[in-house]
Amino acid sequence: MSSTTPVLERPAEGPARRRMPGPDGLVWTVLRLHRTALWVWTAYVVITAGLLLWLWGPGASAAQKAFDMFGYAGAQDNAFQGPARIILIGGSFDSLFYEPSSLIGIASCAIAVFAAGPLIARELEQGTAQLAWTQSMSPARWLAVKLAVPAVFVGVGTGLIVILYRLVWNAHNHLLVAGIGPRSFSFSIGPATVATALFGLAVGVLAALVLRRMLPAFAVAGVVQFLAGALRGNNWPFQHSPFSRLQPELPVYSKAITSSGAKVPDPGCYLSQKCLDRHDITGFTRTYLHSPDYWPRQLAETGILLALTALAVVGAFLVLRRYQPKNTHRPKKETAA
Repeated sequence: MSSTTPVLERPAEGPARRRMPGPDGLVWTVLRLHRTALWVWTAYVVITAGLLLWLWGPGASAAQKAFDMFGYAGAQDNAFQGPARIILIGGSFDSLFYEPSSLIGIASCAIAVFAAGPLIARELEQGTAQLAWTQSMSPARWLAVKLAVPAVFVGVGTGLIVILYRLVWNAHNHLLVAGIGPRSFSFSIGPATVATALFGLAVGVLAALVLRRMLPAFAVAGVVQFLAGALRGNNWPFQHSPFSRLQPELPVYSKAITSSGAKVPDPGCYLSQKCLDRHDITGFTRTYLHSPDYWPRQLAETGILLALTALAVVGAFLVLRRYQPKNTHRPKKETAA
């Protein structure tokens, strides 16, 4: 007589669930927890990029038409006689051109404030960070992901805006009114702009870990980032000529074009078509030339900002060591077999 053991059938397994990349799903947790901030950042990048694309295309049409007719005098007239600007709406090309730069400054301060508050300090105040550290997650790993995830979005978004901004500058800088505006912009917007945003992220994280309270961290991070933005462009020591306290000049090439295609000096007719006809002027050319000082100054500024960012990150990890769990249990002595 033989007995058979019944074979238990395994329940049907459903499809394997996809796991988001990252240490123990922390990347996915950070994205879910701060999805509102992610949407706000995405909206900022889309709006700013859209404004730059519009300035690159139809937004410059009126100023370009005035320039084609009367040269630089026409561009000046368009800038001064254009409609009043109301918060990114209306206004001349010259006035709207600098609006994305203002948005970049506001965004860099917002990055520092966000890093100081919702990203780090709020979790320390509410105890959610300490809870995560007790669930097989070290504080160092937690902080590394907290820094890396927003750094990717900040770097990519700011880099895209900087690239579009330089394209608009290269295509239409001849439509801007000469003065401190074009010169300051030319020496300010570049890789250092991305480094400034990353610096704000690192400063906010460091302030949150040191102060461990949202409001004080808000204030410190916002003030430090505001000062860093205010010092950029015109006041950094390496942004000035070694022989003067003025920014280096930005060379400009400006000529009038006759009906035969010859380039001659601008006769200074201003808005007089009769004067232009008398000098046989049919067009104009004007462009700011690339300054040999641009890349040395941008690279120096970028290097200093990245070095300060690295110091802030290292400081954040050093401060985080106070949260490392201490092993108070002494190892047991081995007993002889």
